[in-house]
Amino acid sequence: MALNLAKTVRDYLQSNQNQKFTAREIAIWIYQTYPDECQDKQRRSDALQSKDDLIQQIVREIASQRPRLQRKHPQIRTTEGRPRKYYFTEQSESEEVNAAEVEVSDSKASSESKPKEHDLYPLLSEYLWTEFSLYSKRIDEKRSSNKRGPNGNKWLYPDVVAMEDLSSEWHQEVKDCVGQYADKRTKLWSFEVKLLINRSNIRECFFQAVSNSSWANYGYLVASEIEGTDTLKELRMLFSAHGIGLIQLDIDNPADSQILVPAKERLEIDWDTANRLTVENKDFLDFVKLVRQFYQTGDPRASAWDLVAP
Repeated sequence: MALNLAKTVRDYLQSNQNQKFTAREIAIWIYQTYPDECQDKQRRSDALQSKDDLIQQIVREIASQRPRLQRKHPQIRTTEGRPRKYYFTEQSESEEVNAAEVEVSDSKASSESKPKEHDLYPLLSEYLWTEFSLYSKRIDEKRSSNKRGPNGNKWLYPDVVAMEDLSSEWHQEVKDCVGQYADKRTKLWSFEVKLLINRSNIRECFFQAVSNSSWANYGYLVASEIEGTDTLKELRMLFSAHGIGLIQLDIDNPADSQILVPAKERLEIDWDTANRLTVENKDFLDFVKLVRQFYQTGDPRASAWDLVAP
């Protein structure tokens, strides 16, 4: 009997609701679960000379059938980035976001429950140091003056800021010359971090990043999960208008995180906005002090930043 791939994929995802699988993981499961059908498929094609050839062919067919499968079964959704993952859920997209953000309060919850947003900050700092040698700092809005009442700072502060030392490999004479001549020894970065971005929260997340990062040379929206091809398309469209970049953070291996959309550089720091953040938030004040001390001494004081390798 020939294998009905679309039905098989749907049934497998539906029986494992809210669990995410790559196309290759699904293909391997199909190969193990339907050996007779798979062997028959292999016999009918001269191009499928081995088990790996067959599994890779099933992977390609799953990918090609994805748009039609999702139109017919909207409960089947996918993540973006590499590798794309497939899953089945009865939740609306806004319910998915709420579920991702809800704190685990049940004392019986598994220790392997999904990470919370604050768990992403050290992973992001690790990635930024490993990939770009950025000195990063967490900005905690709870350390703000909160003069504007509840949620008054939601669109004001980024979650993480960073300094890039452009002069780390310069000759000392060049460092001294530039220090006297102009402010060209650093680039300042800003990051807004989210657990999950999909079509229900994409614009709010993006424009929060725009608002929170308006002062910096580079502004990024960071997410551990990005769901839906349309989500990524809209993010790229918004980037073309506002220049905010996009990072997908790999929580299992931060070094494998990806810049899906690179940020546009702003040539000048908006010091008026930076001053407002400095006045109202102690963490941002500490960040500015570190940048100022770097300009004075040429020493970034690595131990003062978050998760910088010794």
